[in-house]
Amino acid sequence: MAQLYLAVTRGSFRRYSTYRAATWAGAFTNTVFGFFIAYTYQALWRVRPHLGGYDLSSALTYVWLGQALLMPIAAMGGGMQDDLEARITSGDIAVDLYRPVDLQGWWLGNDLGRACYHLLSRGVLPMLVGGLFFRLRMPAGGPAEAALTWLGFLASVLLAVVVSFALRYIASLTGFWLLDARGVRQISVVLGMFFSGFLLPLPLLPGGLAAVAEHLPWASMIQVPLDVFLQRRTGPALASGLALQAGWALALLGAGRLMQAAVTRRVVVQGG
Repeated sequence: MAQLYLAVTRGSFRRYSTYRAATWAGAFTNTVFGFFIAYTYQALWRVRPHLGGYDLSSALTYVWLGQALLMPIAAMGGGMQDDLEARITSGDIAVDLYRPVDLQGWWLGNDLGRACYHLLSRGVLPMLVGGLFFRLRMPAGGPAEAALTWLGFLASVLLAVVVSFALRYIASLTGFWLLDARGVRQISVVLGMFFSGFLLPLPLLPGGLAAVAEHLPWASMIQVPLDVFLQRRTGPALASGLALQAGWALALLGAGRLMQAAVTRRVVVQGG
C-alpha cells in the first residue's frame, strides 16, 4: 500500500512539472511581490530597527522565504483542493469512495507531490533573486549547527504541508453538506493568510493576539518554518515548534477522517 501512495506522489510531481509556462509565470509573480514587500519592510525596519525581535536582514529573509513557501505550503489554497472540490461537485467523488484506497491518503500523496515540485521550482528561484538584491540571513554557526537547522527546517516544511493539506481537506469536505465549499474555502484562506504569519510576522501583532496566534494551526504553515530557518527556534524551542506542528497535523488529519467517515455513511453527491 505504501508503494501505491508513493506512486501517487510521483505521478503528482510529474503532472505539475508539465506546466512549465505556469511555473515560470508563478515564480516571476512571487519574485515581483517579493520586491514590493521587501522594500516595504526595508522602509519600516529603518524606522523601527529590531521590530518584533527581527533585524533587517532577518526581516528581508522572512519576506523572501515566505514567497518561496507560498506555493509549496498552498497558503492561499488550491492544489488538491481544486480537484477534490470539482469531483464533489460533479459527483465523480462517488467513484472515488468505492475504490480500494483511502481517500485521505490518496489526496495527501497527491498534495505532497505537488508541494515537492513547487518547492524545487517556485521556491528556489525567488530566494536566489532575493539573495542577489538583498542581504539575506542564512543559517549560521558551525557545520553541525547549520546542518541541524537545515534538517529542522525541512522537517518543519514537511509538517507545514501536512497541516495545510489537512485544513484544505476539511474545507473541501464541507461541500458534501453545503453543496458549495467556496465560502468555507475563502474564509479559510483569509484566516490562513493572517494567522500564518505570511502577511506579517506574528510577533508583530498585539501581545495577547500574538500569543494566541502563535499556537493556532495556521502558525504551523509559515511562522514556525521561517523561525526555524532564522534560528529563532533552536534546541528546546525547535523541538516544541516541531511538536506543535505534529500535534496540529495529527489533530486535523483525525478531524478529516471523522468527516470522511460521516461522508461514507451518508453521501449526498451533486451530479450523481
